[in-house]
Amino acid sequence: MSVNDHSNITILKEIAELLNEETDLIPMLKGALGKFIKGTNFETGWIFFINEKGKIELVAQESLPEALSYNNCQHLQKGGCWCVSRYRNNELKKASNIIECQRIETAIESNTGDNENITHHATVPLQSGDERFGILNVASPNTTKFTDEELELLESVAFQMGSAIKRINLTKQEQEVALVRERNRFARDLHDSVNQLLFSVTLTARAGMEMSETAEIKETFKEIQQLTQSALTEMRALIWQLRPKGLESGLIEAIKAYSEMLNIKLSVNVSGVIQFPSRVEETLFRITQEALNNVRKHAGVQDATIYITVTPKDIMLVIKDEGRGFVIEPERSLPSIGLQSIKDRAATLGGSADWVSEIGKGTELLIRLPY
Repeated sequence: MSVNDHSNITILKEIAELLNEETDLIPMLKGALGKFIKGTNFETGWIFFINEKGKIELVAQESLPEALSYNNCQHLQKGGCWCVSRYRNNELKKASNIIECQRIETAIESNTGDNENITHHATVPLQSGDERFGILNVASPNTTKFTDEELELLESVAFQMGSAIKRINLTKQEQEVALVRERNRFARDLHDSVNQLLFSVTLTARAGMEMSETAEIKETFKEIQQLTQSALTEMRALIWQLRPKGLESGLIEAIKAYSEMLNIKLSVNVSGVIQFPSRVEETLFRITQEALNNVRKHAGVQDATIYITVTPKDIMLVIKDEGRGFVIEPERSLPSIGLQSIKDRAATLGGSADWVSEIGKGTELLIRLPY
């Protein structure tokens, strides 16, 4: 066994240990890429995730030259290149040398920093079985072609990374399933105990109001009934948030059912095909829940309108009411926890949440999610 073979085995062992220990996807890939670059003849590298629609995302990079790291890696983030095109066409099967790279060429031509004699790179798909996740690219100065041994080493690391990505994705799926089960259990418990108890109190208050002859006592029972009915509505809304009934029948049906539960007359307008990944669908539903809750609690109206527009790149959700409206002072916090929750949910998927509101003229909430 040569010294180089021994060195390669050592670096593969170290990377395998790191990949097996890490539970967070992006830090895991950054750590593994760093070990690979520092322990081999390759001097820089970067990882793209590529989704089913071919959209790329730069998720990790190591020791990039100034020309490639310039302005948050703008030359790597945009444009086309051979490796991504081959991957999208399902033609990139193994570690390969790249004759030329449009992204690197653009970085050099822009004259925004030293390219440190990086002109070409090798590429390899990140995959596990039939599942593909993206590509790993590596490069060295003054190198236009890598040896078969270097490509074999690159392929071995890519195989390890692909297996680790799949493991973490499966773990996340299991966690999500467990979370849904726990939500469902909690929702059932609330429905069977607190919800039923509040319903019983409502009936008791109504009976007390009908049986009482004294006006003051009647008024007290009426107030108890109204408060309990309000608490019952809040409890049903909470149960819906934990276990959204109807979502299995589609997003629009679930939204309509929720608005009916809140006694809100809702107009829904859809443009484009409503077919989203489950995470996007649930996020849209949760945001709409929060918005409709705000209409019921704060707007002073029982009507709202929703517009959903789907394009190849993003989803636009608009929720309008013609209620009281509000004004936010620049130095003050948001007027409701619901609005902050909406912003947080949109941001989790890389989206945005904005609103336009004016006293006496209602509120328009605008949500944009990448798709």
